[in-house]
Amino acid sequence: MSITVKLRFFASLREKLGEGEAMALPESSTVAAAREALMARGGAHAEALARGRAVRAALNQKMCAESAPLSDGDELAFFPPVTGG
Repeated sequence: MSITVKLRFFASLREKLGEGEAMALPESSTVAAAREALMARGGAHAEALARGRAVRAALNQKMCAESAPLSDGDELAFFPPVTGG
């Protein structure tokens, strides 16, 4: 079985990857699994979400760890860390 999550990208990630999309994943997937699946696409996704890059995640509008489990219908957002000035 699979689940569908709504992906959203913000700030510089939105510029590179677009606003977002729906993505099907295997049941019992985590935030890390979603990121890996996106990086596996190659190109802009692999570059923007690469492991060496600082990328934060929010699950249903709450900050989360990459170990957070995903459920059908969740909203998963990726964004760069906020910098102040």
